[in-house]
Amino acid sequence: MRYPRVRRHDDARRLRATYGDGVRTLTRPPIWVSAAGVGGLQLIGSFGAAANQPDRRGIDAVALVLLLAGPVALAVRERWPLPAVAVSVIAVDVYIGLGYAYGPVVASPVVAMITAIVLGRRHGTWLLAGIGYAGCVLAFWLDPRARHDSLLAVLGVIVVWLALVLSVGELIRARRDSIRQRAQAEAARRERSDSEQRLALAQELHDVLAHHISLINVQAGVALHLIDEQPERARPALAEIKEASREALRELRGALDVLRRGQAAPRAPAPGLADLPQLVATVAASGLDVRLRALPDRSGDRVPAAVQLATYRIVQESLTNVARHAHASCATVRLGYAAPSDEAPVHGRAADELTVEVLDDGVGGSPVPGNGISGMRERAEALGGHVQAGPHPDGGFAVRARLPVGTP
Repeated sequence: MRYPRVRRHDDARRLRATYGDGVRTLTRPPIWVSAAGVGGLQLIGSFGAAANQPDRRGIDAVALVLLLAGPVALAVRERWPLPAVAVSVIAVDVYIGLGYAYGPVVASPVVAMITAIVLGRRHGTWLLAGIGYAGCVLAFWLDPRARHDSLLAVLGVIVVWLALVLSVGELIRARRDSIRQRAQAEAARRERSDSEQRLALAQELHDVLAHHISLINVQAGVALHLIDEQPERARPALAEIKEASREALRELRGALDVLRRGQAAPRAPAPGLADLPQLVATVAASGLDVRLRALPDRSGDRVPAAVQLATYRIVQESLTNVARHAHASCATVRLGYAAPSDEAPVHGRAADELTVEVLDDGVGGSPVPGNGISGMRERAEALGGHVQAGPHPDGGFAVRARLPVGTP
């Protein structure tokens, strides 16, 4: 993954939110600054080494060129990492072969090798390091000022240091890869979370708006039918239209607040079991006879809020479908508790379940694929339950849901 350059602190903050901690590697001085530092170290250190090694060849114009070749290559090491390694290694081998004083001339290949490995040029760097070591052996052998009796010991030390440098590069590369992978995993997690929130919000909007707009449509039809012949009976229908539209606008504003502010708290508590009588009354005002069978032997307060919301939305969507498609005159909503579908509870499974059933006496028929029934199934499955929807044997349509609620 290639990170863009950052020149201002505000750019760094903006990109850190996108790329994670890996963007910290960008907020450093330009690359030529480090190359110049290495060059200064090699020049000053080599002059000092030459003063303390009178038996070696003194620093001359050729030595200066070789001492500066590596730092110049380092200035472009991020764009051409392997050529930078090759140039710095060749400069060191030639420098040693010509008999110049031993000093910090090896700083350039060390920096070039580590950089190349971190940038992912691992195999090429190890190959060039091996070739460079072979060249170093040849340079020591051709150097007339070298002490060949200690050559094996010197070459052994060089092997150890070369392996150490390459290992450091590998460790830095592994750490940066780990940081980058964690940043990518966190970005993917945030993206999944945002996607799940958008899907949940879309389902909420569908359930709420479809319900209220359906009621508005039914009540508007009633008002139009009665406005001329029985205008006094049209007034309740218009009042229901006003109430349904007000509630739809309230829910829509709450959803828009979530979109604008991210994790904003809802304007009002999520609906639950206690709101079902009001929901039934609202639907009944449209002319549909709706009967609610209350929860037996258990207070709804013990039911988790997520299960209460899912129950409310399942009943709401079911009654909306009845009003829109069933051509029914009566609908019944039953809620109760039952043992789990399995014969014995399993680890992590609730000890009992809330059952929801919505029946109507309409035309029945096979369910039409759409957001309504699929949304009910998704809500139930997210809580470990399930939903069945289809024609009832005695006529009409039935929606049955089972939702785990836990041990009381």
